[in-house]
Amino acid sequence: MGRGPLPVVVRAYSTLYVRTADDLTARARIRAAAVELFGEQGFGVGLRAIADRAGVSLGLIRHHFGSKDELRAECDRYVLDELERIQQAKVGADDPVGRMLVNVRDADEVSPLVGYLVRGLQSGGALATAFLERLIADSASALADGVESGMIKPSVDPDARARFLVLALVGGLLLEYSLAPAGEDPHVTWRRFADEATLPGLELYTQGLLTDREMLDAYLDYVKDPPADQAG
Repeated sequence: MGRGPLPVVVRAYSTLYVRTADDLTARARIRAAAVELFGEQGFGVGLRAIADRAGVSLGLIRHHFGSKDELRAECDRYVLDELERIQQAKVGADDPVGRMLVNVRDADEVSPLVGYLVRGLQSGGALATAFLERLIADSASALADGVESGMIKPSVDPDARARFLVLALVGGLLLEYSLAPAGEDPHVTWRRFADEATLPGLELYTQGLLTDREMLDAYLDYVKDPPADQAG
């Protein structure tokens, strides 16, 4: 009987099961639970804890993702995609400036994603590097759209500008989360950072800081023609 039609039917049903709506919902629940727990506790959290948070079996996690590393990689992609989607949904996909700003009042929606982003960057390694480079590439694209539409000033070095802006923002974000009181609700941490950074950030980007180009022009002249003793 072990070689009869019943095992074949069971195997066929198992193959088809991955295409059902329930299965897709379970996959989404697993991913959401992983994002929350990785953000709250770091990437040392075990698959058993993720399964418990998602309300699924450990085997179902392995069925969908194979391994913890594969689950982590999918969470990386999902978080960056979701942050970009939220930005576009709040301000419109054709508003390149708004694409760079998350709606800071939607803490419940945004803070788990930001918490994961912070943990991902703190962890270091290849995935964190790829994570950061994706952030920079997305920002460079948004800035380029803004330049094309006339809403953002052109840059002498667009890629360097995008990298600087992301590193400045991420650095502040990492400090805010690292120095937050022990046990603080991540929603509170995110709201505080957003409230404190949005006004000065927008003011700086809108009005600028220096009153003339003297320092920039001096540096550009230096880069093009450095003193002889430093040219090599």
